[in-house]
Amino acid sequence: MLRILVDEDKCIACGKCEEICPKAAKIWKVTDVARILDLRYCHVCTICAMVCPTNCIRIVRPGEEV
Repeated sequence: MLRILVDEDKCIACGKCEEICPKAAKIWKVTDVARILDLRYCHVCTICAMVCPTNCIRIVRPGEEV
């Protein structure tokens, strides 16, 4: 199963991941850090990881090592 990992130590809660995500309201919640709500709605577009200024978002696909 696909996973999105957020390194909370690097996250600055800028909200860019949530702003760019096509399904943001169902996937992201950004308060003090970015958190994943529900990956069932994720299209695996990886745009969230591409726009993250601190590179704290990592997309892990099935079979990849964490």
